[in-house]
Amino acid sequence: MKRIITFYLRPYYGRMAVGFLIKFLGAIMDLFIPWILAYVIDSVIPVGSLRLIFAWGGVMLVCSILAVSFNIIANRMASRVASDATQIIRHDLFAKTMYLSARQTDAFTKPSLISRLTTDTYNVNQMIGRVQRLGVRAPILLVGGVLFTMSLDPVLSSVLLLVMPVLAVVMVVVSRKGMPLYRKLQSSVDSFVCLVREDIAGIRVIKALSKMDYEKEKFDRINKMVVTCERNAEKTMAVLNPSMNMLLNLGLVGVIIVGAFRVNAGTSEVGKILAFMTYFTIILNAMMSISRMFVIINKAVASAARIDQVLSCEDDLALLGDKTGQEAEKTETVEADAEKEIVFDHVTFSYNKKEPNLKDISFTVRKGEMLGIIGSTGSGKTTLASLLMRLMDVDEGRVLIGGRDVRSFEKEELRSRFGVVFQNDTIFEDTIYENVRMGRQLGREEIVQALSYAQAEEFTQEKERSEGGMLDIRGANLSGGQKQRVLIARALAARPEILILDDSSSALDYRTDAMLRRQLKENFSGTTTILIAQRISSVMHADHILVLEDGEMIGYGTHEELLMGCAVYREISRSQTGDIGG
Repeated sequence: MKRIITFYLRPYYGRMAVGFLIKFLGAIMDLFIPWILAYVIDSVIPVGSLRLIFAWGGVMLVCSILAVSFNIIANRMASRVASDATQIIRHDLFAKTMYLSARQTDAFTKPSLISRLTTDTYNVNQMIGRVQRLGVRAPILLVGGVLFTMSLDPVLSSVLLLVMPVLAVVMVVVSRKGMPLYRKLQSSVDSFVCLVREDIAGIRVIKALSKMDYEKEKFDRINKMVVTCERNAEKTMAVLNPSMNMLLNLGLVGVIIVGAFRVNAGTSEVGKILAFMTYFTIILNAMMSISRMFVIINKAVASAARIDQVLSCEDDLALLGDKTGQEAEKTETVEADAEKEIVFDHVTFSYNKKEPNLKDISFTVRKGEMLGIIGSTGSGKTTLASLLMRLMDVDEGRVLIGGRDVRSFEKEELRSRFGVVFQNDTIFEDTIYENVRMGRQLGREEIVQALSYAQAEEFTQEKERSEGGMLDIRGANLSGGQKQRVLIARALAARPEILILDDSSSALDYRTDAMLRRQLKENFSGTTTILIAQRISSVMHADHILVLEDGEMIGYGTHEELLMGCAVYREISRSQTGDIGG
């Protein structure tokens, strides 16, 4: 919450101060009306002057109009500040999310990040707006009401003041219990969003396997958990309103009883009692507003803490220090000549920092060469590509590009060198051309050419004619092979220095796969290519083939060399092609 108040609201301090002043004036106008009413009843009416009655009635009307006008203006200003500040918070939170490392994204989880960008920012927005609208008005009405009642009749005011400490204790106790419950609620909402996200994304698989009832039971369990957490939080905070109502109404009963005795004794007047009851209603409403504000603040504090967790994350992919980076660059340039585009130098990496997922990997790929990577599921193929792009940092060893440690590159400089198709890549709800362009400065001719290289030109033209080239979310109106070809075109469009294709041709038939490889060889001969695949036919023509098994490098060489010297590769080749080598 400190970051929200001291950083994001700082530019709006002036506007908020003006809004508070206007709100203050509106509240004062509201407080004057009962006081004027008491004066008219006790002092003006007994005189019998209609002129004075109408005059003071006009004053009450002016006060009412001013109170309404000031409150409307202040509320509009408060809403504008809340929406503008929340817009910036969402922008910064989204930007930070975009630059989180893969490790940090996995630690927060994607559903949790979505929840923080939506529900949590909404709670903060409600808090900023409500504090401006009620944070000034309610306390002023509360304090002002007490002061006006004391000016009218100090004895009756003392009855009211006896209730205030009890109310304060109730609010503090309930708030302390409510805040942890709201944090727990937000965590359960994260799990809820995660399940819904997975089920909606996998709806076809669920239907195909007739697992609707199974998923409904899972949903029911987590839905009940969310409801239970929400009920516990709301039940705790729900104690506030009835408790305050009861205490204030008991105070009102005491005021009426004491007031009746005082009027009977001639020490007070009827107008003061009427005004006192009006002030009591104002004080009651102010206390109710403060109690509602406490609920909103409790939610917002929990949400702000979750937002701050993301915003305060340190960059775990920071650049090497200037001195270290320069020294590393010089040393690496000596060790690796310019032709060695990619060098993995004794690289070890672990996701959980306990058991290594990659162990002592070393290889070199020269500029323009193609490296094929093959291995069983979970052997570390995608992890190796992620380390090359520095989506994560190595634990030991170095990854070099062009003789420089990847940690010495600015992220944009490094990743602008790559064209990549990930194993589970995303197609957005947009045209085919915009899905290929992805906001880059690419002309239509370059995009058409890339689609041609990726063997996607024919069906792209058909989509243009029939559907205007629009694609559904996640490319639902494309086949698996069509999706992969659009994604490959996206990677090729900017003519990258390094091309990474992570199992990107698994849905292509052998003829299309062969044509794609021929296009890469003819038109991207200067591009260094990393081809991750499950099929021997996809990698057998590569300049080098890396065989991974349980994170270890068990083979490296050409297709023929591996058939002779790597038993695992030979077994894969035999099972897929029947080729047992020499």
